[in-house]
Amino acid sequence: MLRSELVAKLAERYGHMPAEKLEKAVAIILDEITDALARGDRVELRGFGAFSVRKREARRGRNPRTGETVDVPAKSVPFFKAGKELRARVNAGADPEAR
Repeated sequence: MLRSELVAKLAERYGHMPAEKLEKAVAIILDEITDALARGDRVELRGFGAFSVRKREARRGRNPRTGETVDVPAKSVPFFKAGKELRARVNAGADPEAR
């Protein structure tokens, strides 16, 4: 789902709110999550999941085209762990009899 599709779904559900305000609300939420992760904080949305930052150590890699060894620097990467309710709903969607 794209951001624009999310805003469209919210506009369907909350028809009394202008799409511009819904777009701004979505942008604020995503910006706050991004800012928290940039600070190294953990963001937990109960029932949905948790976003965190994981550190990847520096390592030696290999250029697949030339086979040459290259140094890959250490970096931080965002990580998402789905919550129990989200996993259950996703699994129920995959198995129609589980609903």
